[in-house]
Amino acid sequence: MKYQIFFLHLQTIHKELITIITMKRKLFISVLMLAAVMMQAQTARKFTLNLTEDGKANMVVFLPQTPSGKAIVGVPGGGYSMLSNSHEGYLASDWLNKQGIAYAVVNYRLPNGDRTIPMGDVQKGIRIVRDSASVWGINPHDVGIMGFSAGGHLSSVISTLSDYDVRPDFTILFYPVISMDERVSHKWSCINFLGEEGHKDPNLVRQYSTQNAVQRHLTPPAIIITASDDRLVPVTTNALAYYTAMRNAGNECAMYIYPSGDHGFGFGPWFKYHDQMLTDLGNWLNARQTPQPNALKVACIGNSITDGYGIDMASVYGYPGQLQQILGKDYWVKNFGISSRTMLNKGDYPYMNETAWKDALAFKPDIVVIKLGTNDSKPENWKYGAEFKQDLQQMITTLRPDLAQPIKKNSKKKSAVQNVGPRILLCTPIPAFKPSWNINDSVIVNQIIPIQQEVAKEYNLEVIDLHTLFANDGDKVLPDGIHPNEKGARRMAEIISEAIKKN
Repeated sequence: MKYQIFFLHLQTIHKELITIITMKRKLFISVLMLAAVMMQAQTARKFTLNLTEDGKANMVVFLPQTPSGKAIVGVPGGGYSMLSNSHEGYLASDWLNKQGIAYAVVNYRLPNGDRTIPMGDVQKGIRIVRDSASVWGINPHDVGIMGFSAGGHLSSVISTLSDYDVRPDFTILFYPVISMDERVSHKWSCINFLGEEGHKDPNLVRQYSTQNAVQRHLTPPAIIITASDDRLVPVTTNALAYYTAMRNAGNECAMYIYPSGDHGFGFGPWFKYHDQMLTDLGNWLNARQTPQPNALKVACIGNSITDGYGIDMASVYGYPGQLQQILGKDYWVKNFGISSRTMLNKGDYPYMNETAWKDALAFKPDIVVIKLGTNDSKPENWKYGAEFKQDLQQMITTLRPDLAQPIKKNSKKKSAVQNVGPRILLCTPIPAFKPSWNINDSVIVNQIIPIQQEVAKEYNLEVIDLHTLFANDGDKVLPDGIHPNEKGARRMAEIISEAIKKN
């Protein structure tokens, strides 16, 4: 009789135990939940913020006593039909706060076929965390997302398809739903997210199967945690599919597949590998290089040479990755390079049409390194060469609107607009040691570089003459004669870092 009264009391505190009861862990988990809620020894503050006026969506925030600057937004699972916000939500708060990590669990509204509802709630949560960074002791450049099951799918959607300002800096996915193809995924997550009609639309299914949405350099680093015997969400077509997409893109991604645990273990200590999981997750979080809150932001804009074509794990070993290593924590270097892109807006693949360009602007860099022009030298692109100067000017004045209107000498307004926007370093293309893909070094030397130098002089920009400085480094390129290998990327990083450090 006493047991029944105790158990009923716990049920009133944790309604979500109805789900856990069906998992046959009644008493143990009930006591654990009570302890987790009532004994947050490492939590300095706990409070709830409404994300909607009616309070149907809210965010429960746990701030640590000793903040490290890192923050994580939690996204519970539940198949988009309910929220499992106990072991896949609040239970993580004590461990995270002990690591000095601020934690905010988003209790999002269910989609009922309207996917924008939960997406908007989580995006608003991330925006609030970043906007509150100085008050909550958070580094706004170190805000991650952590999702479980269907919440893992929602977290991967936010990580791959959201605008830059609400995209997390890192992603933690527990046994995530990734595919929206109900034949290889969790059927009801697919139907509930996309709707009765939407889940039959192959375009929507593909778009929100987030392994298809991973973008090289732009999708944040991720860690995936799952169990080999997951019977609810197949590992090979979901967690492994996301890992494969990340690895193929050269993005940083780790994956831990434990021998057993089935689905839904979350932060529950009943999980056989719970302690090992916490160690693995903790090591991954600690190993992440986090830029200082006041770090100078460096945006590397360019084509495949910036992108790191032909270099495995280009996010680390391409020239921007190596530039980060050289410059250190006082700088935050991001790679916005995309293969095949041109400066020319009438080229076959114009850079300024890309998401990377939009992201580079949203990054609000302090320094911009522009390295475009190689693909413009192809005959099929250079037939529009008469427009190269104006397109380069467009890029510069978009980055620096203050340069859009020439300032007359001795103008009283000059001091008011000086140094508005980022410092721009304009790189000449490295030599084309071979005419691969119709790339023409003669066009680069005799037409493109003179235009770059003319525009740099007109706008008082710095020029890094990579063509000259790289002239004797033909042994540091791939067999195609165009793309630097890892040693060549290092050489580029050294040259560019020297130029950056001059001022």
